[in-house]
Amino acid sequence: MAIKVAFFDSKPYDETSFKKANEKYGFDIRFYKGHLNKDNVVLSKGADVVCIFVNAVVDANVIDDLIENGVKLIALRCAGYNNVDIKAAHNRIKIVRVPAYSPFAVAEHTLALMLTLNRKTHKAYSRTREGNFSLNGLLGFDMHGKTAGMIGTGKIAKILIQALCGIGMKIVAYDLYPDYEFAKQHNVEYVSLDELYGRSDIISLHCPLNKDTEYIIDTDSIAKMKDGVMIINTGRGKLIHTHALIKGLKSKKIGAAGLDVYEEESDYFFEDRSNNVMDDDVLARLLSFNNVIVTSHQAFFTKEALENIAQTTLMNIQDFVDGKALVNEVTI
Repeated sequence: MAIKVAFFDSKPYDETSFKKANEKYGFDIRFYKGHLNKDNVVLSKGADVVCIFVNAVVDANVIDDLIENGVKLIALRCAGYNNVDIKAAHNRIKIVRVPAYSPFAVAEHTLALMLTLNRKTHKAYSRTREGNFSLNGLLGFDMHGKTAGMIGTGKIAKILIQALCGIGMKIVAYDLYPDYEFAKQHNVEYVSLDELYGRSDIISLHCPLNKDTEYIIDTDSIAKMKDGVMIINTGRGKLIHTHALIKGLKSKKIGAAGLDVYEEESDYFFEDRSNNVMDDDVLARLLSFNNVIVTSHQAFFTKEALENIAQTTLMNIQDFVDGKALVNEVTI
C-alpha cells in the first residue's frame, strides 16, 4: 500500500511542485490548508508521515497526538526546526528536514532588499505611477566602499558576500565557527560582535535561531551600531527584538530595515489578510515606516527552490520507508 502523507499548510504552489515530484515516488499525499497544531492534529490519523512548514506548532502535546495517531515521521519541508519540540520527539518519532534548497534564492533576495532600501526604488515606483517624477527624498549612497557586517557565514552568507564584494563592499563577519580559508579568498575580516556592530553600514543576519541568538539584535546591540545603519533579516524573526527595532527606527539610529521574517508572523505570513483589519499593532507599526520593507517570508521562493524542497522532502520520506540512514535527520 502507498505511504500516506498528511501535508499541512498547503498552498497551490506546494501542490504543483509536490505532485510533480511525487510522480517518481507514488506516495498518497493528502493536502490540508491549515498549519499543523493542536486543533487539527486529528487530520494526521491514519497517516504514516506528516509534512509541515515553518508555521506549524509541534509541541510535546502535538507530538503525543501524532504518535497516538500512528504517525512515524515528521518531514519538515524547510531548514529551520525551532517550531518542533525535539526533546519530546527524541527516541519516539523521527524528524527530517530540508537543510538547503536554494541558498542563491535567499542571498539574492537579501541583496534585493539592500538595494531597494538604499535607492528607494519602492518609493520611486509608487511615485512615478502617480505622475510624480521628483527626486526629493530618494537620495541613496554608494554601497561601494561601505562595510557590510554578516552575522553568520554559512552557504547563504557566502553567496551574498561574493555579490557584495563584486560591488566593492568591505566585509566584516561574526561566526562561532569561522571559515578562515573562505575569508582569506574574499578579504572577509572576522571580528567580535561588538566590533561588527560598530563598523557596519549594513548588517545582515544569517545565523540559526537558538537560545544564544534569540534577540541578537536588541536595545543594547543597536546602541553600539553606527547612526543610520541598515539592518536586513532573512533568517528568523526572533533574531530581532521588534520593539527595540521600532525604537531604533523612531530615533533614526536605524536608517532602514528589510525584514523577510517577523517574530509573530504565523498569523499573517503566507496568507491573504487584505480584507481584514490588522490586529497586530506591532506589525502595523513596522509597515507604517517608509524606510522599512517587509516581505512575507518569500526569500526562498523561486522555481528552483520549490523543486529542490519537493525532491529532498520526498527523498527523506523514501529513505525512511526503505530503512536507510536519514542524512537530513534532526536530532538533539
